[in-house]
Amino acid sequence: MKVAVSSEGPGLDAQVDPRFGRAAGFVVVDTDSAQPEYVDNGESQVMAQGAGIQTAERLSALGVKAVLSGYVGPKAFAALQAAGMEVYQDMDGRSVGEAVRIYTSGAASPAQAPNR
Repeated sequence: MKVAVSSEGPGLDAQVDPRFGRAAGFVVVDTDSAQPEYVDNGESQVMAQGAGIQTAERLSALGVKAVLSGYVGPKAFAALQAAGMEVYQDMDGRSVGEAVRIYTSGAASPAQAPNR
């Protein structure tokens, strides 16, 4: 299963970016192989509006099933849910690798509502 973590840079040592739609990028990790892949999100960073929705569409096209981030706004949250992705919020303040470990251990619960 693919998990996307909003990230301030590539790699598992990078810090989780607290923003979803305007995150610098995403580290996409296949939980079966533990292989990380960095996806740049620069295109969405410069959008006047709709960044969260576009980012959700981009991650859905990659086959992502869960998103780990700090804050997710209401429109992005709705787009993620409509695409069948689970959302895990309040993951900022730690490394991408730590966020993935929390997720895979089952210690995190999917969000029921946006937190931004």
